[in-house]
This record gives sequence, C-alpha cells and structure tokens, in this order.
Amino acid sequence: MIQSKNNSKHYIWGKGCDSWVLNDSSNLSIKQERMPVGTVEKLHFHNKAEQVFYILKGEAVLEINGERVSVKAGESISVQPGSKHFISNESQDEVEFLVISSPSTHNDQIEIEK
Repeated sequence: MIQSKNNSKHYIWGKGCDSWVLNDSSNLSIKQERMPVGTVEKLHFHNKAEQVFYILKGEAVLEINGERVSVKAGESISVQPGSKHFISNESQDEVEFLVISSPSTHNDQIEIEK
C-alpha cells in the first residue's frame, strides 16, 4: 500500500510537532515529522535503535552526545544506539524531516533530565 501524510497514522508530540507514521514494524520505523519554529525535542537515547534523520525542508539542529550539528534540507545524519540526542528547530521556518529507526523505537526511548 502506498503511504503518505494523507493516509498515515498521525499524532502530535512536544509543543505542536506533527508525526505521520509511514512504516511501523518491529524491525523498521519510518516517520515524517514537522517541527514549528522554536520547538525542541526532549533529550533521550535508545538502547537498540539506530536512527537516521533526513531533512526534507528547512534546517534542524541535532545535539548528539553534547555536540551540536546543523543539518539542512537534502542532508542526513545518523544517531547510533546509546547516543544522547535531541532535534530542535532554531530557524525562522518550519522543519520537515524523515526519521528512520531500526529496529523500531517502541519501548526503547529513555528520556534524560537536563
């Protein structure tokens, strides 16, 4: 079945961020996400899942193990299991991206208090 934002499960996370679940199996999760200006994810890590963030629109900042990296449309970055990380939108435009996780992050997200 062809998946898109129009026919996928949708949920809201954080402060007004959108997520559309394009694939959700135990071995692979693919989500298209949108972050409004000024939004930020909570610092966390995954014990098992490796993730790839591919920016579709805008510019995001990812912090991975204390190092901040700017990632622009058409670019991607990988996050290895055990890496403390979060994504934020510090730009003046909304950000859209794909987050691909293998295996799925179900029950594999540990939030960290800053």
